[in-house]
Amino acid sequence: MASFCAIAAATHCIPHTSSFCSKKSPFPKKKVTCKAKNDDHRPEITSKNSENSPGTLDRRDVLLGLGGLYSTSLATNPMALAKPALPDFKDCVDATQPNDTPINCCPPVAAKIEDYVPSTTTVRTRMAAQSVTVDSDYYRKYSAAIQKMKNLSPADPRNFRQQANVHCAYCDGGYTQKGNSKLLYEIHNSWLFFPWHRWYVYFFEKICQNLIDDDTFVLPFWNWDAPGGMQIPPMYNSVVTSPLYDCLRNPDHLPPSVINLDWSNGDVTVDPEVQMKHNLAIMYTQMITQSKTPTDFFGNPYRAGDNITTLDGAGQIEQTPHNHVHAWTGTIVDTSNPIDMGALYSAARDPIFFAHHANVDRLWTIWLNQLKGNNFTDPDWLNAYFIFYNEKAKPVRVRIQDCLDTTKLGYTYEDVPILWLDASTKPQPRAKAKTLPSAPDPAQVFPTTLDKPINVIVQRPKKSGSGSSEEILVIEGIEYDKGNYVKFNVYINEDDVNASHPDNTEYLGSFSNLPHGHRMSYKTNKRFRISEVLEELGARDYDRVLVTLVPKSVNPVKINGVKIVFDS
Repeated sequence: MASFCAIAAATHCIPHTSSFCSKKSPFPKKKVTCKAKNDDHRPEITSKNSENSPGTLDRRDVLLGLGGLYSTSLATNPMALAKPALPDFKDCVDATQPNDTPINCCPPVAAKIEDYVPSTTTVRTRMAAQSVTVDSDYYRKYSAAIQKMKNLSPADPRNFRQQANVHCAYCDGGYTQKGNSKLLYEIHNSWLFFPWHRWYVYFFEKICQNLIDDDTFVLPFWNWDAPGGMQIPPMYNSVVTSPLYDCLRNPDHLPPSVINLDWSNGDVTVDPEVQMKHNLAIMYTQMITQSKTPTDFFGNPYRAGDNITTLDGAGQIEQTPHNHVHAWTGTIVDTSNPIDMGALYSAARDPIFFAHHANVDRLWTIWLNQLKGNNFTDPDWLNAYFIFYNEKAKPVRVRIQDCLDTTKLGYTYEDVPILWLDASTKPQPRAKAKTLPSAPDPAQVFPTTLDKPINVIVQRPKKSGSGSSEEILVIEGIEYDKGNYVKFNVYINEDDVNASHPDNTEYLGSFSNLPHGHRMSYKTNKRFRISEVLEELGARDYDRVLVTLVPKSVNPVKINGVKIVFDS
């Protein structure tokens, strides 16, 4: 791999070193009074103009009106008073880089924040980035928009670095939860991941439109789930002087390198055609086999008072392929200092971030439309809000319930072939084993640090009654430092993991963590749906299965248990 210093020197790129990143923001940090006062109790929004509109009922009032449920059932139903997890936008503080260096990502203070509901009569089509040529009018418009954004005053919240800081503030400890200053607020690793990023890309697109005075402009999507898009698109890699170029991408992964959607640091490059086949199988597994429910797809609920460091956490797509596209694209100088796309605090400094997340957003539309998935209907999801600065540099409050229809946001996606719909995995060709290899029971192994491959034989639960719920393999109590790059792979009934690949049914997938700031211990679980997998492997009647965990990163991960349960 070319050295980081050599890349920076050759491209005249300013390295994002600690001293550079920790320069003081032009925005002062101080408390201001927000307009909102009653969100803590309100079950749903009844007015788009005021958060304190007459007729809005406190959830406690509702419960009191239902025969005293408030006083009698809280002990047995703590979710009765659940509320959306909200950011305390009044009091932004320094976030941190993975090396614990403080970084001020805070936006300008705002005395007045208005509610925002999109309204448009024109729907534009976001196109696949790989179809854009560098001599096209579209490329010139996009380049001009980004250059104008970079030329804005650092005090302007639409400035490119300040737009990148929005992601940093929301994911690296810039905000605490509204009503609980002891709990950090986080938009990754929960059901907030998809809608927050949809709004983020939306306002970035609106700013581009405003700066080039062209409301027909829309952002492209990096179609990395299709063979034709499995390289960094030419528009982002044309010349080092382009505003769309970023010198801190991994030099080993520049075109013609094919992306690895399940990339681990140190993976050996395989034949491009083989890698494309693996990528399609990964997409099938993540979008179809492992994403049967909203919780599978979006991630687990995150409500007021929840500690994000102990939630079950991210949905399938956020972990794979989302995390791996980031890690593959960004430069990792060493294990403690990933740069730009390789770490969340810096990821949006690379313009390709927005094309990457446009494709993640596109997967949401595919899951709903082609795969017949469903959005959450929980009011704590629908009524959760975020604060952004719009194209006029005004702070606005947006809610999840107002971003569920992309046509109301003014965009749709180019209809491109989805080849992974038919790319189901296949079992490895081998004679059917009559017995499983010898391995210990999980209770004999865990808890332990995953510093080498571990095999365990896991007992399957016995069915009771007429129910036939799907079986879920649970990797319990995964403990890691969220400032570290972490990854491990999971296999089932595979006696030779070195011979298994993502297009083999035996490979269930992986757990991964893209480095955040505020180094602290996280503890979560990882779930895999295995009923369909066991059927494919001819193991439907087995009473036990072999589970193998293989570390793919050098940073320590502790595992507290492995078990199989029925989907509730």
